[in-house]
Amino acid sequence: MLHVRTRSVEATRQVAAALEPILLPGDVILLSGDLGAGKTAFVQGLAAALGVTEQVTSPTFTLAASYEGRLRLHHLDVYRLDNLAEVLDLDLPELLEDHATICIEWGEVVVPELPRDFLRIRIQLGHPEDIDDARVLEIEPVGSSWVSRNQQLEDVWTEWTTTETGDL
Repeated sequence: MLHVRTRSVEATRQVAAALEPILLPGDVILLSGDLGAGKTAFVQGLAAALGVTEQVTSPTFTLAASYEGRLRLHHLDVYRLDNLAEVLDLDLPELLEDHATICIEWGEVVVPELPRDFLRIRIQLGHPEDIDDARVLEIEPVGSSWVSRNQQLEDVWTEWTTTETGDL
């Protein structure tokens, strides 16, 4: 597992943007963490790096939004879903066949419906006494596609990599 530390919302966006060069069509990124931890900021940074010009906001109430860039980006927020059956309403299987990049906030509920390959990113807030706006991103490649890119992940995030385990 890779640990990345950011000290601002903008730095969280920069970390996400650094991921863009190694993205492949069909990649899935599962984002989890506390409310306000930076999941949407991460997607905003990735979208900007992909060339998306539209404003990216949390799809909490719409559940899904799609954007055009170098790769199509589907941004899902499944926070309000109570069970796996509701995933069918999102047409997740169809979105997965679209060969777009898919970012899923609060995606733990949909893990059984995901392909075997995805990048899990858990974003943790820093301690209240931190002067900065610290976050630690725990990055876990799942499946052969992401595991094979582990060195690339380490390379693109070198400047933010930390040896901490998330317990700031």
